[in-house]
Amino acid sequence: MSGIAHHLVKRGIDATHEKYRSGAFAQGNNGEDKPFGHPHVVAAALIITSVLWFFALSAVQYVYGGVVATLTMIETPTATAFKVDPAESDDADTPLLSANEKKSTLAEPELLFVKTKPITSKIRTTIRHIVAEAGPLARFRGLQVALAYHFVHHILLQTLTILFGRGMIMQSFAAVVTAVVLCRLQMLWTHVVISTPSEKKWYRRFPTIDAGKKIILPTAVWAIAEQATIYIPATLFVIFDLEGYFSNPSAFNDLSAMQQKSVMLASLAVMMSGIATAVLVVFPASVTLKRVQASLLPEENDSIVPFDRTFGGKVQPEVMGGQGVVSMLDAWKTFDWAARFRLVKLYAKIFAVQVSTTVLFVLLAVFEVRMINGDYVLY
Repeated sequence: MSGIAHHLVKRGIDATHEKYRSGAFAQGNNGEDKPFGHPHVVAAALIITSVLWFFALSAVQYVYGGVVATLTMIETPTATAFKVDPAESDDADTPLLSANEKKSTLAEPELLFVKTKPITSKIRTTIRHIVAEAGPLARFRGLQVALAYHFVHHILLQTLTILFGRGMIMQSFAAVVTAVVLCRLQMLWTHVVISTPSEKKWYRRFPTIDAGKKIILPTAVWAIAEQATIYIPATLFVIFDLEGYFSNPSAFNDLSAMQQKSVMLASLAVMMSGIATAVLVVFPASVTLKRVQASLLPEENDSIVPFDRTFGGKVQPEVMGGQGVVSMLDAWKTFDWAARFRLVKLYAKIFAVQVSTTVLFVLLAVFEVRMINGDYVLY
């Protein structure tokens, strides 16, 4: 969503600049075209608004799409046990029995387990919980690690792109290699997010090299899945020869009605291929990676939400001869359908918030232009 919004804002700014240069950007009360009265003020206002929009959208993505989503992926709902005492027998002969005999005829007390509502069932309850556990800045927990990861990721990716070349396949290969190289740093972010506050600085909590080796495969699978969301639609885009219509929209108008329908269906197929890849490939790969990373959380760290380290008995500690990490298959299988639905609902809410935020800032930008230029109206 942020990528789409960025593209639309860029197109809008480019169009605005072009209209201003051509002198046909605004219109006065007499209907004649006039240039902007305060072009530099308008440009400054739009730049400030764009920066604020970027930070607002980034905050939504980090807090909801990063912190809350990760906690949703690893939370294990707890169950509360209630002791249920059996009622006395309604048998007609019961009154004739002695107290000891009555006691012997009663069944043993039963334990009734009732699952509690997951903390991550709502965004509000999740934020309230982590703030109560880790303070008012808990919603941005792990931000330092995230900034360090993205900074190093950018430098390493650019370096590998220069070495491997800028072809599409080689760029995807460079992205996968970068993700694998930085897998320990990414796992560190997950551990900081899902654990209670620690006295150690984040850079002193780096996972061991042995732990890093255990997440190479799930990290590579996740990185390949991420690239598939780009590569598959891009390949179909080229196969359907849609580039000409997007670079030259007037060419679309020259087509017959049947040809236009074919182009629209091809465009829809490209879009649906990206959505299908994200849902069927990236979604499971992302959940699996986070849960594998969480299974390697050091014993000295407690989780900030209920979390079954054994994954239903699937994980055996290394001291007991086990691997000490959940397998990729078990990581996904133990993420039940209720949790999957909860995560999908969260992503839908994030999308809605991002769209609402973008619309709000677009309206704000239009309002600023009209206020600064008085009677001039953007069209």
